[in-house]
Amino acid sequence: MANYIALALLVLPLLQMVVTAGEPNIQDYTKRFEKKESCDLYHGSWVYDKSYPLYDSSQCSFIEVSFACQRNGRPDKLYLKYRWQPSACNLPRFDGIDFLMSLRNKKIMFIGDSLSLNQWQSLICMLHTATPHSEYKSERIGPLSTFTFTEYNVSVMLMRNAFLVDIEHKRYGRVLKLDKLGYEKTWDGIDVLIFNTWHWWRHTGREQPWDFIQEGKHLQRDMDRLAAYEEVLKTWARWVDTNVDPEKTKVFFQGISPDHSNATNWGNHNGIECKGELKPIFAPAYPRHHPAELVVEKVLRTMLKPVHLLNVTRLSQQRKDAHPSIYGLGGHYGMDCSHWCLAGVPDTWNQLLYAELISK
Repeated sequence: MANYIALALLVLPLLQMVVTAGEPNIQDYTKRFEKKESCDLYHGSWVYDKSYPLYDSSQCSFIEVSFACQRNGRPDKLYLKYRWQPSACNLPRFDGIDFLMSLRNKKIMFIGDSLSLNQWQSLICMLHTATPHSEYKSERIGPLSTFTFTEYNVSVMLMRNAFLVDIEHKRYGRVLKLDKLGYEKTWDGIDVLIFNTWHWWRHTGREQPWDFIQEGKHLQRDMDRLAAYEEVLKTWARWVDTNVDPEKTKVFFQGISPDHSNATNWGNHNGIECKGELKPIFAPAYPRHHPAELVVEKVLRTMLKPVHLLNVTRLSQQRKDAHPSIYGLGGHYGMDCSHWCLAGVPDTWNQLLYAELISK
């Protein structure tokens, strides 16, 4: 009997080696990912991958017309075939079932503008593709949309609030309150919060949805937009530091999503914004630091509670090819070089979110 036990002890490790030598499961990816905590997931390059995209957009009916580039007649598909590859490690594979199981009975909320909508719809498609026959419930009440995977009791939510702060309607006009958050009570009790704001800070004239800016008792017609942006982020940061329990809630800030409205930035002096762009930017001199990105990083450094930055700015700056351009909401009468086609770049943002969530 002792000889049999000894033999079993010798054979068992060999059997384990054989089992784990095949295709790794999500735990294997997670362990290897955890061992490389010093790896910068956001430093890398876009590489061609014939297995991409992560889902067939025609099978995801939730995608809004603004992002449904293939449905809107975009003829090329090369932009769908690029995968983000970090320089010093690998991103863990996105496992939708693992994502749902790890967030069972929990709520995840995106708070922000239409770029948050872009990422929210991407995540819904990625999760729905992983479990296409599972029941789900979708509803919208005012600015809040909720998509629930009922089998896992996971709610993926979107709170539309382009500035994070409130816009009050007064008799003399609409007032953007830099020191008063909007809908912040809806953030309570959420397990994962992903905040975003910047896109609408650039709008002026008739496109801006406010008439005055107010901080404290100081009311003015306008001010330096980056300065106003920083004040709003400080207001938001105070709420996080005061109200968030890191043991219960993980907080993320979605980095600045860049636009590609000036083709001369990447050397195309005859280009019309991002129209007709078919490949990413591979030139090492581009991209450059985004001024709003620097403001975000400055405010995050002052915070007491941990906030994970989804630092997607520079990797997204390389993707001049991945916007709807004339294949968005306005068709050939519009030009969208701010949002992203789905499937597309926001899927990578969600892969990075997943990597951050499963890391320790």
